[in-house]
Amino acid sequence: MSDGDNKLYHRLPRDTLQPLAARRRTTFALEALTLSHLRLSVLSSLQMEASPPQSTSTWKNALACIEVVWYFVILAFGWVALWAGRTRYSNRPKSPLSSAPVHEAPGVSILRPLKGLDGNLFENLESTCLQQYPKFQIIFCVAEEGDQALTVVSELLQKYPTVDAKVIIGEEVVGVNPKVNNLMRAYKEAKYDILWVLDSNVMMDPGSLARAVDALHAQNRDGKPIGLVHHVPLAFLCEKTFGSRVEEAFLNTNHARMYIALNILAFDSCVTGKSSMYRRSDVEKVNADLKPKSIDANASPRAIGSRQGYGLAAFGRFMAEDNMIGLSIWHELGLRHDLSCDVAENAIGRMTFMDYIRRRIRWIRVRKKMTMAATLLEPFTESVLLGVLTAISVRYLVRVPIWLFLLAHFSYWMAVDLTIYTALARRPLSRSEQWPLFYAWAVRELCALPVWFVAVTGSTVVWRGTKYDIIANGEA
Repeated sequence: MSDGDNKLYHRLPRDTLQPLAARRRTTFALEALTLSHLRLSVLSSLQMEASPPQSTSTWKNALACIEVVWYFVILAFGWVALWAGRTRYSNRPKSPLSSAPVHEAPGVSILRPLKGLDGNLFENLESTCLQQYPKFQIIFCVAEEGDQALTVVSELLQKYPTVDAKVIIGEEVVGVNPKVNNLMRAYKEAKYDILWVLDSNVMMDPGSLARAVDALHAQNRDGKPIGLVHHVPLAFLCEKTFGSRVEEAFLNTNHARMYIALNILAFDSCVTGKSSMYRRSDVEKVNADLKPKSIDANASPRAIGSRQGYGLAAFGRFMAEDNMIGLSIWHELGLRHDLSCDVAENAIGRMTFMDYIRRRIRWIRVRKKMTMAATLLEPFTESVLLGVLTAISVRYLVRVPIWLFLLAHFSYWMAVDLTIYTALARRPLSRSEQWPLFYAWAVRELCALPVWFVAVTGSTVVWRGTKYDIIANGEA
């Protein structure tokens, strides 16, 4: 204010100055209140932009909780396999049938389809001749006269002349599956009703046959009769290439864990054809349509293979005939399966890493056409994707660092896999075995998702040099 204004201001009466000061104080207060309100509004809007809507937060919590629950479901499969590995496979008792009189033991025909020189072939076939069982025959099947496997079979028969064994040369083509075509004549000519089909790269313990027959004549925990007995594969290396090591790591850890757990829980049939025992009379009653059959117990027996569309010939159109036979016995006849306490020792020969990849792609594509839902769910059971998704969920829910969760997750996952492996092998792994297995296991786990992506995008496979287009139910 100027000097004149000051003079005028000081000349104003006291009763005029007091209301003017009050009005100024009120104005200042209103301005402060307005600024405070504006500041609160800005902060509130910023907080609303920073925090998600309530509905979004609810959905994220729900998804995170679902993922954590699913994680523990998959862990439970490992716990089941771990328990079975330490109980079922720790004790392999001698069966009374191994020393029973011939007339008291059910006869068994052992069918061994052969093609070429698989790794460890002589020892694999010799293990069949050494079975401690009083009544069995062996049929070696080859499709062509010039097959190299015949040389090994000839040596074997010379070494064990007293064993009831014979060779069948020539296939009967009933479909696209070369294994079924190779087995057809032996299936029809087998002396006994109980058939034990063993792949050529499988070696069995001498007491396996007797224990499997015991299991075939038993009932499951629900009182249902057993229609098929099979064995979990346990790989061993004939040649230590990188691809062979990855295949060994897969079969002895991931595959063994899920295979044992699924068969112990027994939600449905889950069978691989490395080693399967069943009755020919049961297979003659099924036609692979998976519809329950009404069986007439008083019906007169038919000649083997005389019923069109039934029996082993019905499975020639499937690439995974072993799984379809298991499904048919389960669903059509209402019989159940039993996983023997023995293992099918699977010899792994020379295999490149790309051989391993192609093999995994082939069987994922076949399985996709047979069980689409399970195939689509498969990546969410693998350690990498499952671990990453769960780590993110746990970080969101309880603020556990992702790196810390993944460290604990992979350490625990591998510990379970190695424990199952050693339980099946019934021996600890030496230090020289541990590091190569660790590297192969890590590569297998990291490659699982990319291999799956490649596999599910196609339907063509190559098996033993022949190209097949897979259609519904795994037919080709």
